Amino acid sequence: MTRTARALWFTSAEESEIRTAPLPEPGQGDVEVRTLFSGVSRGTETLVARGGVPESQHGLMRAPFQEGDFPWPVKYGYLNVGVVEAGPPDLLGRAVFCLYPHQTRYVVPATAVTPIPDTVPAARAVLAGTVETAVNALWDAAPLLGDRVAVVGGGMVGCAVAALLAGFPGVQVQLVDTDPTRATVAAALGVGFAAPETADLDRDLVIHASATAAGLTRSLELLRPEGRLIELSWYGDRPVSVPLGEFFHSRRLTIRASQVGVVARPDRTYRERMAVALDLLADPRFDALITGECAFDDLPEVMPRLARDEIRALCHRVDYSAVDYAAAGD
Repeated sequence: MTRTARALWFTSAEESEIRTAPLPEPGQGDVEVRTLFSGVSRGTETLVARGGVPESQHGLMRAPFQEGDFPWPVKYGYLNVGVVEAGPPDLLGRAVFCLYPHQTRYVVPATAVTPIPDTVPAARAVLAGTVETAVNALWDAAPLLGDRVAVVGGGMVGCAVAALLAGFPGVQVQLVDTDPTRATVAAALGVGFAAPETADLDRDLVIHASATAAGLTRSLELLRPEGRLIELSWYGDRPVSVPLGEFFHSRRLTIRASQVGVVARPDRTYRERMAVALDLLADPRFDALITGECAFDDLPEVMPRLARDEIRALCHRVDYSAVDYAAAGD
């Protein structure tokens, strides 16, 4: 009998459905993983949901185990935590993280999964991909002892960056966002909070993650002379105006892009970077970034609400505990 699983596919603008997916037998060097949780990477996946990936970026935006092509239909996602049920003895029964879409079971090379440390709950480990992006951003930013830092944009990535910065000695961190409810998240992470119009000025470093032109403009305004801006936002197909007149030249400001597709340190590999991210997730403060949850079978109804901003989650976690794995196909 053909083995199958079930997976979420984006099918048209803000529409998705659960489809049957073939499940191959694991070969030599493969693992079979039963999913426990997956996470919606809200910024990127809602961009995919509305068909906002520009044609020029179709290749670069492919997820590691994506099926189909942009704009639709496409199986997309990369925050997956599961348990290994077949594979090498050292991985059997281990909870692992994988850059895999929302799917009940899957077979991948063993090298594609990273074991989750015993100190990290599986339910929190869905943040690994986001924290990995934050690690890469801080490798690019290279904050210094005593820096005054603003993180503009309190989404998943911005909050993950702020959480990591909170552990740097002598660094003052302020999370800046238009949503006043992010103040509660900032407090849980141990950093300050401000609305854009009241944010502290003369910052040595600003990390921008709001994905808005207004946020980018305000980020530049917050910098002191010789200040540095790290741009984490992904704008998709939207043109963005950057105010390079006025004070940009006189203050000798620097804008640098950071993108998780390239490891920002030549002395580290992708696997080493992911291992660092998972170790950092032993910190329970990261639970503040998981602000929504649904069952896997409810995901087609929830995804368009996330895309329309009707659900204001940071990380929206998908729970597979109600999946009937004994049913045909699972």
